[in-house]
Amino acid sequence: MGIHTLEIKALKFSFGQIALLTLSAALMSGCSSTAPKPDNDATAEVQPFEPQAGTIEPVAKETIESTHLRVGASSIQLAADHPREYTVKKGDTLWDIASLFLKDPWYWPEIWQRNPQVENPHLIYPGDILLLVFVDGRPQIQLARPEDGIVRRESDDGGMKVIKLSPSIHRQTLNEAIPSIPADAVRQFLTRPRIVTTEEWANAPYIVGSDDAHLILGANNKIYIRGELDKERIRYSIFREGARLADPVTDELLGHEVIFAGEARINKYGDPSTGLLLSTSREVLVGDRLLPTDKGAIDQQYFPRLPDDYIEGEVISLFDAISSIAKYQIAVINRGSNDKMEVGHLLATYQAGGYAKDRFLDRTSLKRGDDTKLEVLLPDERSGIMMVFKVFDKVSYGLVLKSTRSIRIGDSVQKPR
Repeated sequence: MGIHTLEIKALKFSFGQIALLTLSAALMSGCSSTAPKPDNDATAEVQPFEPQAGTIEPVAKETIESTHLRVGASSIQLAADHPREYTVKKGDTLWDIASLFLKDPWYWPEIWQRNPQVENPHLIYPGDILLLVFVDGRPQIQLARPEDGIVRRESDDGGMKVIKLSPSIHRQTLNEAIPSIPADAVRQFLTRPRIVTTEEWANAPYIVGSDDAHLILGANNKIYIRGELDKERIRYSIFREGARLADPVTDELLGHEVIFAGEARINKYGDPSTGLLLSTSREVLVGDRLLPTDKGAIDQQYFPRLPDDYIEGEVISLFDAISSIAKYQIAVINRGSNDKMEVGHLLATYQAGGYAKDRFLDRTSLKRGDDTKLEVLLPDERSGIMMVFKVFDKVSYGLVLKSTRSIRIGDSVQKPR
């Protein structure tokens, strides 16, 4: 009896061992199994680009070319011929690079993946390498920088893309960072566009004459000025009265546009005061007025952005142009800081649609008074994109960054849609 009992206990122990071993094997198999790969590599989770020695496989393979992708509430569309990789060159601007990758360049901040391992990641330098990858189906631009100790070079090896990395030393300063937009296109206008009130213009000192009784003056001419001058200031800008700016809807006076003519230095204060014309951009005339020099400078390290709120206005004046303007020329709009306009805001310009006569409508179906159906109002068409670079209370100056047709007074401006 005792022997049988021992045999039964031993049998139970053996079955217990087998069960335990089977369960352990199943658990180990479950822990070591690899999670199934997604069918589409573009939706795979991609970690931020970290430079490493050796060969780097493509982080994500693009499977959707130039298609709408949703990022938050914004629709992002890649440019038709966008590159997958781009090396930044001297002379590039952020706006140009964003235009290479995106149909609407202002969505650049949405796809810009800041690299936490790179100092000043929001600045881009010549030689930097921008990589277009997809994370969860969304496009991202990642940054590889030669100063990280690597330089990427691509080659084809049996039909496979091979990326080789080699050491590199690269030093750069803040001034080498590429600007957001061509700085030269804006710098020449920074001290020139000016809007003043009727009172400011009436009270400004003015040129009453010159030493040689010239009516048209140029650089190095001596001038005499009447009016109250700030004795703490020795340099003034000279302006000529320009257009009266009024709101096209309400006819409210928004200000007087004054045109820059030159720079002067005050040598002696009195009545009249004596000064010297240092430089001129156009002829200076007796009667032109002096205003304090605007020393404002453009910040090259911001990127043009959309206004937070919807805004709509109108082009009310063209700077130094007669009938129309195009890329890198300037327009004045009837919206300013009172309307929450800020430097860097992007606005689209639209030409009003004209009327087309419908010659194919069945006129037998028309009733008396239906003649208006023969005239069809065509929709407005976008004519360009401008960036606001100088803001006053009621008006702003915008630099045209892109134009597909001429931009004229009366064209509407809106937050791009």
